Amino acid sequence: MSETAKLTRGSIRRHLVTQTLPMIVGVAAIMSVGLIDAYFIGQLGSAELAAVSFIFPIIIALSSLGVGVMVGINSVISRALGEGDVERAERRANFGAIFALAAGLVLGLTLFLLLDPLFRLMQASDELMPLITEYMRPFSLGMPVLLLQMGLSGVLRGQGEARYVSLISITYSVVNWILDPILITGALGFEGFGVAGAAYASIIGYGVACVVALVFINRAQLAIHPSLIRQCDIAASGGAILKVAGPAAFSNAINPIGLSVLTALLASQGEAAIAGFGAAGRLQSFAVVPLLGLSGSIGAIIGQNWGANRADRARRAMYWAGLFCIVYGLAIALVLFAFGTWFADFFTDDPEVIEEFSRYLAISVWGYAGFGLLIVGNGALNAVDRAPYALAQSAARVFLVMLPFAWILRASWGAEAIYGAELVANLAGGALAAYVVWRVLGGSRKNSLPLPTKR
Repeated sequence: MSETAKLTRGSIRRHLVTQTLPMIVGVAAIMSVGLIDAYFIGQLGSAELAAVSFIFPIIIALSSLGVGVMVGINSVISRALGEGDVERAERRANFGAIFALAAGLVLGLTLFLLLDPLFRLMQASDELMPLITEYMRPFSLGMPVLLLQMGLSGVLRGQGEARYVSLISITYSVVNWILDPILITGALGFEGFGVAGAAYASIIGYGVACVVALVFINRAQLAIHPSLIRQCDIAASGGAILKVAGPAAFSNAINPIGLSVLTALLASQGEAAIAGFGAAGRLQSFAVVPLLGLSGSIGAIIGQNWGANRADRARRAMYWAGLFCIVYGLAIALVLFAFGTWFADFFTDDPEVIEEFSRYLAISVWGYAGFGLLIVGNGALNAVDRAPYALAQSAARVFLVMLPFAWILRASWGAEAIYGAELVANLAGGALAAYVVWRVLGGSRKNSLPLPTKR
């Protein structure tokens, strides 16, 4: 067992709890921002809420690209620490932070230039386009700050510093909680910016979170010293991160891309269906927070143990994680199924939107356990340098199951075909992920992985 990797020692179940609980708090804080955004934007009107329904999957897709970068940094650092190579881990931590910032610049500029054709492709109406661009223009310019924050979080995740990652997320969220009512609807004598105010609040939150992340990194095992980049083999480090980050980014982005297509298909069912689908999606994102937190924490645990050649501990971690996904997924499904209409009242008083909100939850919630198995399985595959497998199973879930189901049955089932497509895709994706991960972790590290690059 490596002396430099704390997750290779002690109880696996204890590590799962101590690493996941802070991640749950952090993810919950981030997801609460989406709920608060939806609440205050909903006060502006149903058109604004419908506009956000178009924006939401795109924001998730872009954030997923950032998550991919974070996962790549996490993976190379955790495995290097598991192997006992602290110097390589520190070089890649510093390179990873710069890499994340550069990726944010490229993504932000691309998004800014493609806003109009992107949302026209999603069938956004002429009435909603001004509201959409009002939010997306400032958000696209803030992408470098978002990616930097995620990159710095990846540096801490790879070291098993879940508590610090959680505090960074909470910092971002608190800034948003304070600024949302001021910048969206107006408060304290300030008129507010409407939909754009939500974007401004997010960008400011990312900036403050970056400052906090740098403070925490300097308290952890690996420090940020940009001079170390000169000692780094740029090609090897970039290749190692991209080998995981590329597939992981697309794997994370595939689901919101699928949701974007579902939103476009749902557009033919009317504005109320889109608004209900989008608002319920915000609540759903909050409901699966423990699953998202577990998917974020599992990588460091499995990565460090896999790097230390402890495949038995990696398998044990995945067993307990999978069991939690099934039990929690079914429990939260029962809650949302029973109280869907009650939750809908928080977002709107439009009876048509409330009806669609409740219909969506009544169908989709039964796939949460499968969704949890999929995303936790992806986290495990990324940690052991099998990101292409994670990408393949995510792509199969969306393009072979979700979208064909929705497209074929939409004419006869209407909106329920869209909701049912998500359910069937989650169940199929979860089953596939459980099989693939167990087969991968069943092999020895020596036989399963290429030799590590030492720079």
